[in-house]
Amino acid sequence: MKFMRFTIQGEKKKGVLEDGEVKEISGEVFKAWGYTGETYATEEIEWLAPLEPNQVIGIGANYVAEVDDLTEKGPDMPVFFFKPNSSVVGPSDAIQVPETIDEVKFESELAVVIGKEASGLKEEEVQNHIFGYTIGNDVTAPQYFHENGHWTLGKSFDTFTPLGPVVETEFDHKTAVVEAVHNGERKQSSSTNLMIVTIERMISYLSHVMTLQPGDVILTGSPVGAEFLKEKDEIECHIDGIGSLKNLVCKAKQKTTVS
Repeated sequence: MKFMRFTIQGEKKKGVLEDGEVKEISGEVFKAWGYTGETYATEEIEWLAPLEPNQVIGIGANYVAEVDDLTEKGPDMPVFFFKPNSSVVGPSDAIQVPETIDEVKFESELAVVIGKEASGLKEEEVQNHIFGYTIGNDVTAPQYFHENGHWTLGKSFDTFTPLGPVVETEFDHKTAVVEAVHNGERKQSSSTNLMIVTIERMISYLSHVMTLQPGDVILTGSPVGAEFLKEKDEIECHIDGIGSLKNLVCKAKQKTTVS
């Protein structure tokens, strides 16, 4: 099923996308929910990020260019980082680049949504704790990467984590192809079999460090081919079976000076 969030006449709602229509639902999608009986055309609504994450966790440098580049054993300690919920926006929202930032990169990614509390999982137990999958764009400002290797600032600006358009619960992540189209030109296109750290391993690893909760979003890494965005660019992140996440880029005045 394709779960989503949207607004209509200024009111936020939840729904399921079925046969090109939005069927409104009520309740808690991770526990119990039901149809309200209201149905909307997609032209009537404004799309929101498909969920309000509990937290967003990303993994860095997780794709190779070719299968032959994969090693038999991945890193003992994968590189993880957090992105604040204030960075999350939805489909069609603008990526607002502060005036203090010279350039940002797009990073199209498959995102996992946790549906059940997860602690100390074995890899073979991970799938039972996944609710579904969506698309993420891990927008990144490299100029704010700390010289000692810290990535937090460069990934934390408002609007730097577009998510959407839906959370798909019936999805085979092992056959997914992660794509990015920048101003009409395809820049990223890689199968998830080029991941260095598999989804099962990364979630198992994280669950031994922290208890994952329903609504946690795990960004699973970006394929090779990510490039820089500039004002008025359009970036479309696409995964067959989930859909397309399109965002325009604009400049925004920085609320506070970062120097």
